[in-house]
Amino acid sequence: MKKVRLEIVGLSYSQTQSGAYALVLGETAGTRRLPIIIGGFEAQAIAIELEKMSPSRPLTHDLFKAFTSAFDVQVNEVLIYNLVEGIFYAKLICSDASREVEIDARTSDAIALAVRYNCDIFTYEFILKNAGVVLDSDADISAAGSEASTQKEKELHAEKNKEGVEEYKGKSSEELRNMLQNALDEEQYEMASKIRDELNQRKKS
Repeated sequence: MKKVRLEIVGLSYSQTQSGAYALVLGETAGTRRLPIIIGGFEAQAIAIELEKMSPSRPLTHDLFKAFTSAFDVQVNEVLIYNLVEGIFYAKLICSDASREVEIDARTSDAIALAVRYNCDIFTYEFILKNAGVVLDSDADISAAGSEASTQKEKELHAEKNKEGVEEYKGKSSEELRNMLQNALDEEQYEMASKIRDELNQRKKS
């Protein structure tokens, strides 16, 4: 399957879910964006590394990197390989001097490690086709760096998907497309992902 290289475009606080953040990945050679809802702890871990901040004590992802580096293990690539009922699945492609191993990981943890190892992030074309959104322009999306709370992370993907269906099922497709564009213009990526899911569900029906 064709792989597409991604980069981190932005990280913003959720306007509708307490303690949640929208991580926005974008294809390096295109305009499609992939919004992913993550918890506060992972958002903090990603933002700290992007901003080159030094916590007083190592975070969990820093400990993982220190541990693997001590044993000459390298994370070469992060691959977001599946999307099931609104939940993204990822894995780490790791290697030492003699072998390569794939390790399953939550997408938020995988991205937090990717920024520490400075490794490439990929996904498959079918995931971008089904879950990506397209911006009309290359307008700047605010960089990661907002202060993340240390609230317990929440797995919100499935809940997000259900709420989207209930909230938007009474709208026409044209209304939803207009709402999607407005959400993108206002950088409300979580709302945009809900509307996108409802539109994709209608296409399948």
